[in-house]
Amino acid sequence: MTVTTRWWIIRHAPVINHGGRVYGHTDVDADTTDVPGFRALAKVLPARPVYLVTPLKRTMQTLAALVAAQGDCSGTVSPIIEADLMEQNFGAWQGLTHAEIHEQRGAEAHRFWLSPASERPENGESFVEVVERVNAALTILSEEHAGRDIVAVLHGGVIRAALAVALGIEAEAALRFSVHNLSLTRLTHYAPGDGSPPAWGVETVNAVMRP
Repeated sequence: MTVTTRWWIIRHAPVINHGGRVYGHTDVDADTTDVPGFRALAKVLPARPVYLVTPLKRTMQTLAALVAAQGDCSGTVSPIIEADLMEQNFGAWQGLTHAEIHEQRGAEAHRFWLSPASERPENGESFVEVVERVNAALTILSEEHAGRDIVAVLHGGVIRAALAVALGIEAEAALRFSVHNLSLTRLTHYAPGDGSPPAWGVETVNAVMRP
């Protein structure tokens, strides 16, 4: 019997006070004032899921607003906090503008991301490395919560990495996905009962719910 685990992955609400600078692991606040948007998103989410966020407060603030939009004001939701699903660590690039980064690199601007997937900023990590850690985290969490619905509020780069894992594509190709704030990406993890390797299905990518 195949065990199906459903991932409902939401990109956090837009960040504020970042001054147009790369934030990555920087703990900036999210703008959660779009109440109609949160209500529209809340309507499509499953009941009694496993909730998951990262240690960065923009994911926690987004989840709190989402739960409030569902009408749950009890404050009893205790999400899993998963550090391995944090945004890419841009190291020395954090706090710089995109223009400053491109000038520092001495290279042409990347079409979809700050740099090629294999490039590692000083004291940071490459997007290829992000895909590797996200793959490991998704595998472990899917096993730990097998058969459940998991509502995870994550980051744009991490969602792209999850799509690379689910689709089995190169990290560089995954950077082409658009992932808007408060968008929903749905993945399904299938674990066959016969011992064969698990598989992923992609149900929805970057769906933005309208009021």
